Parts: sequence; structure tokens; C-alpha cells
Amino acid sequence: MTEARTQSAFRDAGLSALIALGLFAPLIGLVTENGDNGLTLRARPIAVAVVVVLVFAGRLLMLTRAPGPPVPRKPATNEALRRAGQAVAPALLVFALVLPLGGSRYYVDLATLVLTYIMLGWGLNVVVGLAGLLDLGYVAFYAVGAYSYALLAENFGLGFWTCLPLAGILAAFAGILLGFPVLRLRGDYLAIVTLAFGEIIRVVLINWVSFTHGPNGITGIPRPTLFGLAFSMDGGEGTFAGFFNLEPETIQRVTFLYYVILALALLTNWFTLRLRRTPLGRAWEALREDETACRSLGIDVTVTKLTAFGIGAMFGGFAGAFFATRQAFISPESFTFIESATVLAIVVLGGLGSQLGVALAAIVMVGGLELLRSFLSFLAEQMGSELFAGIANELPLYRMLVFGLALVVVMVLRPRGMVSSRAPTILMEAR
Repeated sequence: MTEARTQSAFRDAGLSALIALGLFAPLIGLVTENGDNGLTLRARPIAVAVVVVLVFAGRLLMLTRAPGPPVPRKPATNEALRRAGQAVAPALLVFALVLPLGGSRYYVDLATLVLTYIMLGWGLNVVVGLAGLLDLGYVAFYAVGAYSYALLAENFGLGFWTCLPLAGILAAFAGILLGFPVLRLRGDYLAIVTLAFGEIIRVVLINWVSFTHGPNGITGIPRPTLFGLAFSMDGGEGTFAGFFNLEPETIQRVTFLYYVILALALLTNWFTLRLRRTPLGRAWEALREDETACRSLGIDVTVTKLTAFGIGAMFGGFAGAFFATRQAFISPESFTFIESATVLAIVVLGGLGSQLGVALAAIVMVGGLELLRSFLSFLAEQMGSELFAGIANELPLYRMLVFGLALVVVMVLRPRGMVSSRAPTILMEAR
């Protein structure tokens, strides 16, 4: 490495550290605390210094790493990786099926949350990964599905299984409504319009108080039943525990909800995989690669875009209905832009168009962060460390910062995502 290149690398790393100082000094270096006279600001220079040093070292390492010619993998290595990839999905499925048998409500609740994001990621993957339409307002369809079920159950007394397809249909209708105004938009302009659509839905939910109950939300949303058997703690006639002569426990309802979202996620995965092999799925992929070429080949771009928005929104509506029945309470604050950004980050990190990649990214980003917080809390209890306890308590506050850092790292190391390749939709065999 030449002296000029070394000086340039240190200059660039120093500039990156200076930018990090200006960015993270107010975000990490200042924290509010309750005092005798109200809120007070406490400085944390050590935390800022650690972040600045990490940015400086990371940037310097990137610049000083000697670029070399890519080393091609051996055929045996490629075959081993292919077989390992084929084994990951069945292993994850088996693990998901037996997870509730451990009896821990914490892990079942966490897995339910992860599966919800996996389902949302697979739904958005239809729009972004297959059709190539950048959607920043996917949370709008999530909200439409949740409020559709809540309002139908509240006003007409319908159950979850009756409202589930209706919530998906209404969300798909909202997706088609979004698709019409953006038929001629691409790239950044499309992203801005979809972002505005998501915010419009949230503002409508807040201000239409007579219909959506406004910021107060909707409470008392009914839970799903198993063939008419309610999961009630009463244990009387017509309940799951009463029918099977079991002691009523909360874990029974939690486990049932887990298997419900697992079934919905598997249905989403199966449906999208089948769609890829249809002419519509191939039209989506052609649209993603080159819209002009699609038009020249006679593909109806209007129908292709609208079906992508509609089907992707339908899965978001299914997930929203499940979210409403699981929480038994929804409000507009549950459907902010942060949710859209999280789902989009999962799709991008996992790999556009990759079902397995989306699942792995959701597990790492949603489940991994929560498990890290739990592990730090465990270490704090065992070691009596206030440092680990403080990190565990403040980790949720920096969730989006961690997501952004993960995006930067993955885009540098693996620009096409964690799973950058998948089986082709059509494989031409040699004659």
C-alpha cells in the first residue's frame, strides 16, 4: 500500500469519524433523566467516543483492504452450499413446528412476532422483489386488514375466520386503488407516492373518530376460536379447556395463535412460490428487469402492476387481521412508517425475490435483537453488571439504528442480500 493511498485512507476515515461525531453526539451522547426540577440532560461522552472510534476503524479497514481478483469457487464448494441451502428451509420448518412444545411463553410470543414479520416480508416481496415496484407505504395495507377485522367484528359480530378473507379482499382493493395513480411512476417518484399513501391512511384513522374511534383505537377485539371452542380462562362449556378436560392456561391461547400465524405464513409462501411459475409471475419478473421490453413483448403492464399491488396488499391484510386478533387492541400508532421501513429492510437484507432470505432476515433482525436483549439481561443478573443492564434497557431505543447499521454492512459485503441467488423460475434443459 503506497504512502499516498495510506494518507488518503486516513483522511477519509477521519472525515467519516467527524460525520459520525456530529450525527451521534445528540442521539447517543445526550440522554434525558427525571430530576427534582423536571427533566435534565446527562452527557455520555464515552458512548459517543466508542461509536466514533468504531466508525473510524471500520472505514479505515474498508479502505486499506487490498482488493484482489475474485476467487472462483470450486464446483464441490458450490454443490455443498447448494445442498446446505436446501436443508435450511426444512430444518426451519421442523423447528417452527416443535417450538411451542418447549412450553416457554416468552419464546412462543417472540416466534409469533417473527412469523408476523416473515409474512409481511413475503407479501412485500411480491411487490418489491418480484415486480420491482418500490413500496414505502406497505403498512397501509397492514392497517386496512387490522381495522377491517376490528370494525366488522365490532359492528356485525363476525368471527375471525369469517373476517380473515374479507380483510384480505379489502386490503387488496386498497392496493389496487394505490396502483391506479402510480401506473406511470417509477423509482423515487413511486416510493414518494406510496409513502404518502401510507401516511394518508394513518391520518384518516386518527381523524375519522366516528368510524375508527380515532387515536383511542379499538378494544375488545375477539380472539379466534378452534372449531367454535373459545380459549377462555373460565374453562366452562364451549371452551377449549372444558371440552378436553384441561386446566385453563394462557399458554394454550398463545400456542394456538402461534400455529395460526405459522399456517398463514406457510400459505403465503406456498401461494407466492406457485405464482412465480405462472405467466403472471414471469410477467412480474420481466417488469422488474425492463418495463419497456415488457411493453414491446405485448405484456399488459397495467394489469401486471395492479395484480402485484393487489396480491401483495392481500397478504398484508391477512397479517393485519391476525395482528388485531392477537393484540385485541389496535390504534393508529401501531401503523407508522417505522413498520414499513422495517419490513422493507427485511426484504432488502434477505435478498430481493428470495423467500428463504426474507425469513432469515426477519429471524435475525426481529428475533435476534430481542434475544440479544434477553441475553444481556441474563448476563446482568448473573454478573451483577450495571453496564449490561443499561445496554439491555436501552437497546430497544436504538433498534432502527441497528437496522440501519445492518443495512450498511450487508450492502457493503453482500449487495444483493443475505441470499443473493435463488432457483430460476424457468430452467431450459439441454437437448
